Amino acid sequence: MITFLISIGLLIIGYFTYGKYVEKIFGVNKERTTPAYSHSDGVDYLPMGQKKNALIQLLNIAGVGPIFGPILGALYGPVAFLWIVLGAIFAGAVHDYLTGMISIRNRGAHLPELAGKFLGKVMKHVVNAFSILLLLLVGTVFVTAPADLLHNMTSSWLSLPIILLAIFAYYLLATMLPIDKIIGRFYPIFGALLLISAIGVGVSLVVTGAPIPELTLTNMHPDNAPIFPLLFLTISCGALSGFHATQTPIISRTTQQEKQGRRIFYGMMIAEGIIAMIWAAAAMSLFNGSGGLNEVLASGGPAAVVSEVSVAMLGAVGGTLAILGVIILPITSGDTAFRSARMIIADYIKVSQKKIMSRVWIAVPMFVISFALTRIDFTLLWRYFSWANQSTAVIALWVGAMYLFLSRKNYFIAAIPATFMTMATFTYIINAPIGFNLPLNISYLLAAIITVAIVTAFFIAARRGLSKDIPLEEDLKPTA
Repeated sequence: MITFLISIGLLIIGYFTYGKYVEKIFGVNKERTTPAYSHSDGVDYLPMGQKKNALIQLLNIAGVGPIFGPILGALYGPVAFLWIVLGAIFAGAVHDYLTGMISIRNRGAHLPELAGKFLGKVMKHVVNAFSILLLLLVGTVFVTAPADLLHNMTSSWLSLPIILLAIFAYYLLATMLPIDKIIGRFYPIFGALLLISAIGVGVSLVVTGAPIPELTLTNMHPDNAPIFPLLFLTISCGALSGFHATQTPIISRTTQQEKQGRRIFYGMMIAEGIIAMIWAAAAMSLFNGSGGLNEVLASGGPAAVVSEVSVAMLGAVGGTLAILGVIILPITSGDTAFRSARMIIADYIKVSQKKIMSRVWIAVPMFVISFALTRIDFTLLWRYFSWANQSTAVIALWVGAMYLFLSRKNYFIAAIPATFMTMATFTYIINAPIGFNLPLNISYLLAAIITVAIVTAFFIAARRGLSKDIPLEEDLKPTA
């Protein structure tokens, strides 16, 4: 219990200390016009309040990630607490803040465009294809998962195809309509529910004296799966997630002023870290250790853990709300996944999104492809999601490091976590059966060589960038 409480405290302290330091390093300008005003189009670019933006950002980046990931990570034992705390403060929140703020400085640009500007034109095309594929996979899974749950919840009286079509219809509207029409109205409510339910579980854990284990570096995984690199890919949302880099620019286009960035981008990642801590603690303490947790996961997956924890901590009503939450959360990330994909494609082919037909002919083909994916077994593709997700985070962190380097500011706040995660992602793909399936010791060696090569390439490119005097930000006209 002490480890749990200290961890929650450290996350909160991290926001007020390291978060403020990162903000100071970046150098916000309260008077600088944001894209919400300079590029206002009434669709994607429009100003919304700080509280609304913060809650929308939380739901955009959350989904079921800060719940399911930490539950699976709890199999490793309390060492997972370390990654959530250190990852959220020094990697995830830095990742989200820099992605959001650099996007604001570049008219709300998404990751592919930022990668092209700061890491080279080739990277723009690579990251563009990578991001769209990732978002289509995320969006499709966030259609099928809640559809299956609704199908089971309604005792199958609603046919699965009808449920799928209903979710797709909602996604289409949320993707094409102005952001303040659906997302801006309902997301703050859903965001508040996410926080309330997590806080309810957390308070119950403390009040009932749940046997939350204290910190140990011992690997408690029932299958003895290696902590490095697997833990760092298992727990992504709640510590560090590349999916956030695809979502954060959505809110960079609705932020009123740069000073709000720390609350919206850094702060909501810390909030997600707290949610992750609560669910990891619940999973570790309520199932008689990793063995019991593993049995529940084998029988019903993370959703079964959520249901059992909620009923135990919040009663029968809480259990029902938890199931509804498991349905709502992926939907609120699925629609913004498609919205982000539409925006990325529009930016790439340079098509204004002010007219609705410009949105329609980009969005409809995406949904056709996604619907086709629900009809086939793409489990193999999805096995690459964890790796693809954290690889996206690596790219975003190197973009942040390059921006700070060219600004002659402390780029180590991004370069250090970028280097660490570069090593983790390459170790994973070299060692994993879905990758090159090489022995772990050889994977460590090869990943270290690749990481050194990438770090070296970064410094070479950074020094070239200094000589070319790359413009770091777009000059925006003052607010009218």
